[in-house]
Formats: sequence, C-alpha cells, structure tokens
Amino acid sequence: MNPMLNIAIRAARRAGNVIAKNYERRDDIETAQKGINDYVTSVDKAAEAEIIEIIRKSYPEHTIITEESGAIEGKDNEVQWIIDPLDGTRNFMNGLPHFSVSIAIRVKNRTEVGVVYDPIRNELFTAVRGEGAKLNEVRLRVDAKRELQGAILATGFPFKQPKLMPTQFAIMNALIENVADFRRTGSAALDLCYVAASRVDGYFEMGIKAWDCAAGDLIVREAGGLVCDFEAGNGYLRSGNIVAAPNRVLKDMLNKIRPCLGDEFKH
Repeated sequence: MNPMLNIAIRAARRAGNVIAKNYERRDDIETAQKGINDYVTSVDKAAEAEIIEIIRKSYPEHTIITEESGAIEGKDNEVQWIIDPLDGTRNFMNGLPHFSVSIAIRVKNRTEVGVVYDPIRNELFTAVRGEGAKLNEVRLRVDAKRELQGAILATGFPFKQPKLMPTQFAIMNALIENVADFRRTGSAALDLCYVAASRVDGYFEMGIKAWDCAAGDLIVREAGGLVCDFEAGNGYLRSGNIVAAPNRVLKDMLNKIRPCLGDEFKH
C-alpha cells in the first residue's frame, strides 16, 4: 500500500472514532458560529487534532492545510495534506447521520491520494492517482450513463453565500427539464464519492472550499468519472464551482448550467 495512503487512512479512522463517539452524546458538544450559516464544534477541532498528530508523527516536514486551523507550514511545501475533519458539521449537530472525514494529499499541486471516511456507515472511500478508487476493498467504476434524461443529481446550496441562491435555483430549474430528481445531503465529500459509487449520476455545487472536494475529486476521477468547473476547466479547487459526472452526463449538465451563469462566473 502507498505509505501516505496508509497514514491518511489511519488518520481518517482515528478522527472518525472521535466523531462517532461524540455523536452518541451530542449534548456535551460546544458549538461556535464562524460566519453566516457556518458552524464549528469542539468535535471538529478534536478530530482535526487527531489527524494532525498522526501526520506529524510520520511526516513532520509536510505542510497541512485544514478547515479549522488554516495552513500549518512545514519545511516541505511541495507536499500538502488538505483536511476537512468533519464535512457535514450541521448534519452532525442535528443528529442526521450523514457526514465524513476528508483527507487529500497533493504533491507539487497534483492530488496523489484521496480518503473520505463515513464513520457512521463505516464506509472508507480511497483513491491513489493512477491506481483506481475503492469503497472499502471493492473497486469503484462510475456507471457509464449516456444521457442526462432520468438522472439523479446531487447538489449543495450555497448557504454561506446567499447571493448565489438565485443562480442555484436557475440551474436546478434548467436541469429539471431532464433529470428525475435531486439529492441535497449536506456533505460535498460524500456527494463526490457517491458519484464514484454510482449512487447518484452527477453532482454540482458552487462556492465550496478545497478541503470539501480535493479528496472526493480524485476518487471520482480514479473511478472513471470527470470533474471540472463551470467553464469545463480544472479551476474548481480555486473557484469552488464544481461539476462531477460520467463523461456524457457531465457534458449535458454543463450545457444546462452555463446559460444560467452571470458575468461573475465568466473568466
């Protein structure tokens, strides 16, 4: 096994144990508001601390970029661990059992390893660049769906940027002419993994962060799917605007999404 994948899995499982234990006794959890509709709990921080400790033991010189602590610069800035210790914090707070730990490893600006762990279902999604994607030990391949007609699409609402809501609904209105239904589950990392596992046929979202999608992005691509931004480029880690699907479905989605975008989306 890739040694960095091994450490990422260990860190994700350790963080997942912290999350699962605290999920049973949520009344003890401290919560703070970071911004509009944006929360952090003591469990996010405890899970993040476990991940950082495990990475530091094996790779003390690597840089770590986390949702809660920001960038922890290491001597080696060419290797970056991008971490969301609890993707789906609001679900966790409300007792809705759908959230995950997301860890991506980027080497010279290219994602080499992706791990997303759902501690409630004990589902571990992993990918290594060039080696494929797995759910636990089963190889993942996206369903080669050939058209948007009848598709089930996952999405997330831009709740931290309410000004984007009209665009969100315009896109959904355009897509609903063809798709069967939408899923809005509250964890971008799991949405991407569900595309890789063919549990949904595609996914799109606006305004997310690199730590939400860097691991899931690789998992989709290694399962044979495509990931791009709204301009069909690869700037989604920077812009936060992302589309993921099998090839033909993705093309159809972009054709529906692009006419709904205002000038602020154009490069």
